[in-house]
Amino acid sequence: MIDLYVWPTPNGFKISMLLEELGTPYNVVPVDIGKGAQFEPAFLRISPNNKMPAIVDPDGPDGKPYAVFESGAILMYLCDKAGATGEAFFPKDMRRRYDTMQWLMFQMGGVGPMLGQAHHFRQYAPEQIPYAVARYTNEAKRLYNVMDKRLADSAYLAGDFYSIADMATFPWTRSIERQGHALADFPNVKRWFEAIDSRPATQRGLKLLDGARKPGPFDAKQKEILFGATQYAKR
Repeated sequence: MIDLYVWPTPNGFKISMLLEELGTPYNVVPVDIGKGAQFEPAFLRISPNNKMPAIVDPDGPDGKPYAVFESGAILMYLCDKAGATGEAFFPKDMRRRYDTMQWLMFQMGGVGPMLGQAHHFRQYAPEQIPYAVARYTNEAKRLYNVMDKRLADSAYLAGDFYSIADMATFPWTRSIERQGHALADFPNVKRWFEAIDSRPATQRGLKLLDGARKPGPFDAKQKEILFGATQYAKR
């Protein structure tokens, strides 16, 4: 059984959605990032960049426990581990595999970091910086336009098949309003979003640690842990 070290965030939901699609048994190990659990030595041995999600596979490639951090790497590992079932979402065919990888990297290098910055400067920054708000709100719009153009010609990001590239991107689009935009402004993204949202495995995956994360703004202590000196301390 896979141990999933996670908290209910967009990056965490990527992995739970895939595990539900694969039907892979997993054990959830909560990593409460608001309390600083990501900095505990035991977790850092699994995820040296102090970020969740991470997994530990007790039956790794050499039959020994194997830890994987970085959500994109986890998605690829789990699909390869699942064999034929995983190939549906991360094909072995070289063209389809690299179509998937390109759009997965688009999420890892663009959608996640840039939409995350939009969230930060629009909602969490201690002061409103108009330049930063405009920069990341506009970059979010540009990325949605890239997706909308792609999805005008393709059912899913990598092609005519649902893949880990879609699973990686979808959780970030659930909070599009917080990024200063609306799904209605991107009709092809909206169609794609609704198709993924209607999948039973998606809904099961989104119930990960349901209720564990309290709604509302971070308190002062959480902000310090997530954005202050605690985040940058040498470990």
